[in-house]
Amino acid sequence: MLVIFILVSMSSAFQWIQFSIINNLIMKYYNVDSTTVDWTSLVYMVTYIPLIFPGAWIMDKVGLRITLLMGAFGTALGAWIKVLGAAPDLFYVALIGQTITAMSQVFILGVPPNVAAVWFGAEQVSSACSIGVFGNQVRYNKHESLWIVYTIIHLDGQFGHIRVALGFFLPPILVKDHENVDDIGADLKFMFYIVAGVCTAFFLLVVIGFQAKPSLPPNAARIAPQSSQPVTYYQSVKTIVTNRNYILLLITYGINAGVFYAMSTLLNQTVLRHFPGEEENAGRIGLTIVVCGMFGSVVCGIILDKTHKFRETTLVVYGLAVAGMVAYTFTFELQYIVITFVTAGAVGFFMTGYLPVGFEFAAELTYPEPEVTSSGLLNASAQVFGIVFTIIGGWLLNSYGDLVCNGSLSAALFFGAALSLFIRSDLKRQRANQMEALRVNEALN
Repeated sequence: MLVIFILVSMSSAFQWIQFSIINNLIMKYYNVDSTTVDWTSLVYMVTYIPLIFPGAWIMDKVGLRITLLMGAFGTALGAWIKVLGAAPDLFYVALIGQTITAMSQVFILGVPPNVAAVWFGAEQVSSACSIGVFGNQVRYNKHESLWIVYTIIHLDGQFGHIRVALGFFLPPILVKDHENVDDIGADLKFMFYIVAGVCTAFFLLVVIGFQAKPSLPPNAARIAPQSSQPVTYYQSVKTIVTNRNYILLLITYGINAGVFYAMSTLLNQTVLRHFPGEEENAGRIGLTIVVCGMFGSVVCGIILDKTHKFRETTLVVYGLAVAGMVAYTFTFELQYIVITFVTAGAVGFFMTGYLPVGFEFAAELTYPEPEVTSSGLLNASAQVFGIVFTIIGGWLLNSYGDLVCNGSLSAALFFGAALSLFIRSDLKRQRANQMEALRVNEALN
């Protein structure tokens, strides 16, 4: 099931960045400014915030299958509308399509912890979540053959992350800079048709192959009764937001993801300031960030599964993300694009490697509340910080240059790392699994 989910998630993530990574060409074709193009990325963040609660409520009520169907359908619909917007005077149509796709992400972003918890055992939950998070940024499982499929999914997940990275890589290849804007328009329409076709195929795959849950529960926490009384979604939210450790994680996670969103949105503009005419290399740098993030997310997920050291892993990975961002900021001044590739890869490995750690740490801190609630609030925090950092970063970039812009993002990331020191490691889900396993052993003996 995670394989199907990550395909849908990839189609959404690709469209998030497909305009911003060719910012200069979109400006030229539609005759709009860079800030307007930035909104094709920002709309993903803006629409998520008011829709998070109804989206999470729907997921809680109708389950994974219906939720993912809604997300896949909306993603495909938005992609087809953008096909209609491939004309110089129809940017607003393309933006409408982008907005519909962005609204559909609310049914996708909160899915990874739920797929991981519903379909996988306690020892594989963090790894499954780490793979699922970056389809956005993959597991078909029969309970009887978990370990064989688990190995296959790790390999398929790595391939899936590479596909996500095509969101950075493909647009600069498909859409070239031409003197005649009609030629740019032809390239854009070709790209839009490809994306719409792929999204439609993924939607049909969900219709045909995605199941809501396995025939047998995969872990003790799922077997154990959560409460003698049903808990409503809003009761769950109220409980979670009074959890001090979770609130600190909510802020630090949002800062990390927000810096990543801003950095990605402004990547084309930043690279072209130092390396004019290097649109394709800007896309390749984005590809490097995501591919390294793929490895970072999987490595961090495996470390969590083996050690269960959530706080320690968080602090180390966050600190290294700060170091990577500082290096990325200053190495542009060296004017060697190869060095920029290296530092961007380091940022991707640690900054995006932190994201599945945050998802799983949140699930631990808030258990037995539904994962959809804790992950949904984390994503909302990411969108809020992403909006703020992208708008401020865009202004700083245009007014003072990339050194001030990226330096400010580095400072924000440092603050998030410092705030992480105050999060206590209260692993409630791990304790629940241990207690249930002990109860089962006592019953058998």
